[in-house]
Amino acid sequence: MVAPTASPESAPDHRGTKPGQSPRIRAILAGGLVLGVGAAITLAAWNDSEFAQGTFTAGAFNLEGSTDGTAFGENPVSAPATLGFTAAPGNLAPGDVVTAPFAVRLDGTTTNDATVTVSTEASTGALTGLTYSLTQSTDFGCAEAVTGTLVAAGQALGTTPGSVTFALTQGAGTADGDAVNLCFRITADDDLVQSQSGTTTWEFAAQSQ
Repeated sequence: MVAPTASPESAPDHRGTKPGQSPRIRAILAGGLVLGVGAAITLAAWNDSEFAQGTFTAGAFNLEGSTDGTAFGENPVSAPATLGFTAAPGNLAPGDVVTAPFAVRLDGTTTNDATVTVSTEASTGALTGLTYSLTQSTDFGCAEAVTGTLVAAGQALGTTPGSVTFALTQGAGTADGDAVNLCFRITADDDLVQSQSGTTTWEFAAQSQ
């Protein structure tokens, strides 16, 4: 008697199956391949960029001084301006008072206002018995109306109090700024020593605002 055989519809298909690998495992692997292809198709990217740029240019800053109120120029520490006193400061006696005007301004290239600090840069020799004051005036010259006192009378020559400052304004466009007119008044008292000689140098240090 011949044993019945399974129909083609119900017989399991082992074609292409490795030994020990079931058809279910093969189906899962095939499904994984399909999912991988689908993920690759949906990976699309949109990109856009914005850029910004700034240009930065420094301004200019320059202080000038004048001993006559007309001709302004540079007066570095190596070549300070020589003040023109109204009386010969080389022949002082007790009770004498000598004066000298000075002016400072910001030149036409300057692009900022400034605060100027006054100090004593250096002194040499002997200055015993000499005091001074420093004032501002409306116009150039020590005979002009005083508008402010920067150093009060009686300050020992060769010294400057702390925090002596005044303001300077830049000019409009390329014009020079308005000058600040100053006056030094030197007084000799009874402590003046015969034949002594000394020199003092002031610094006007401008800082931009």
